[in-house]
Amino acid sequence: MPTAYEVADTIEGREGRHRLTAREVAEAAERRDIRNRWYLMTPSLVILIVAAIGPLFIMAVYSFLAKGSYGGVIWDFSTDAWVSVFLERDIFDDALSFADAHMIVFWRSVRLAGITTILTLIFGFPIAYFITTRPERQRDIWLFLVTIPFWTNLLIRTFAIQELIRRDGVINNILTWAGIIDQPIQMLNTDFAIALGMVYVYLPLMVLPVYASMEKLDFRMVEAGYDLYAGRLAVLRRIIIPLVKPGLIAGSILVFIPSIGAFVTPALLGGGKKMMVSNLISLQFGQGRNWPLGAALSITLMAIVMAALLIYVRNASRASSRTH
Repeated sequence: MPTAYEVADTIEGREGRHRLTAREVAEAAERRDIRNRWYLMTPSLVILIVAAIGPLFIMAVYSFLAKGSYGGVIWDFSTDAWVSVFLERDIFDDALSFADAHMIVFWRSVRLAGITTILTLIFGFPIAYFITTRPERQRDIWLFLVTIPFWTNLLIRTFAIQELIRRDGVINNILTWAGIIDQPIQMLNTDFAIALGMVYVYLPLMVLPVYASMEKLDFRMVEAGYDLYAGRLAVLRRIIIPLVKPGLIAGSILVFIPSIGAFVTPALLGGGKKMMVSNLISLQFGQGRNWPLGAALSITLMAIVMAALLIYVRNASRASSRTH
């Protein structure tokens, strides 16, 4: 006859085996669920690799090849394209010197993209705040008005800006008629024209994410700030901006990335006199017939964008952690 201790040990062993079996079943179900998710994600991953990573890989390969005489590439390893990004050879003695023309174009692109981001933030934040503070029935109407420019082709919108600021355009005609100026102001084919066009084009991309973040704002905290005798600037700086910072970061990213690589707006409003990096890349693949250099410039532009975003997000995260 088994003793009471032996019976207890047998029962505990059976219960332990049952518990172990249940845990194994749960782990197997979890592994099966993860495997099924990967199966469902496979088509999207394939499309992402082919449509996004594939062209970047091709550009990276092209940047290390020799250029063809009439365009295209020659499948010989060469680093001339990367040397040409930062240096240029003298046509007489092949001496290398700093490629200041490329650096000027890169700096103009980064500077105008930064100005565009700052201006869209300055104009977009009050617009988003205005929409948020409207009655709920009216918000959809205001959002509808903000998104109307997206209904029109980018080329047409750029031509509209061009008609406003050219020498005999609407603005110069009004200023001349009012007696404010005697001669038309040269606005077209300048950095001002490019910045104005890009602010107009990308302003909705700033307004929408800021509004989405501001819509979740608890305005009782704003009222509490006023109750504690805080001024409007203090409430804006200490309460509103920290709470809507995710929207500000998202809007800045959505504006900065396309504006640094903008092509149509700088080409039309700059008139070819204010070249940006996108126009320079297009020139290399077209009239320049230097595909490796165009590919190297494209990879360099992507690296600049990634570095700028990492610096911006890191600084924003540090500022947010100090605020909290």
